Amino acid sequence: MMEAKELIRRYSAGKRDFAGATLSGVNLQGADLRGADLEGANLHEANLHEANLSSANLEGALLSTAVLSGATLFWANLVRADLQGADLRGARLRAADLSEARLGRADLREAWLSEVNLERVDLSGVVLSGATLFWVNLIRADLRGADLRGARLHEADLEGANLEWANLECANLKGANLSKANLECANLSGANITDEQLAQAKSLKGATMPDGTKHE
Repeated sequence: MMEAKELIRRYSAGKRDFAGATLSGVNLQGADLRGADLEGANLHEANLHEANLSSANLEGALLSTAVLSGATLFWANLVRADLQGADLRGARLRAADLSEARLGRADLREAWLSEVNLERVDLSGVVLSGATLFWVNLIRADLRGADLRGARLHEADLEGANLEWANLECANLKGANLSKANLECANLSGANITDEQLAQAKSLKGATMPDGTKHE
């Protein structure tokens, strides 16, 4: 297992290849790891609070229950990464690729995501309240039971997404694509969404509509 100080020392010396490294539980708070290759690394329960991981390769990395609050992940590769139960509160992700990543029970409150790829990603039970998701690809994503209260989903692509029992209270879905999305039993009370958008959905059975009424 590599200690945090050793990793920082090697990174400062110009090393970028840390693929497969065992870093579980290490404290890398505020670390500058831009462009680091951490493919397949074990970062379970690591502290990456406010770390800069822009352009880092975290493909297949184990980040379950890791602390990534306030972290910067611009253009990061998180394909097939395990982020289950991770703390991503206030994290910033732009043009990051999270395809096939696992994010079940992750906390993304107040996170900022722009042009992020979350196609077919498991986001069931994820907390995204107050999060910003501009131009995010959520095609066929699993958002069952997700907390999206007050989230901003401008121009998000939710085609075929499963939003069953999701809480979208007061969410802003301006320009979002809801074609074939499953909104059964979802809470849409106070949401900014048009009738035209709702008509695109696959199902609204049992959903609470923006005006508070229940859909049959």
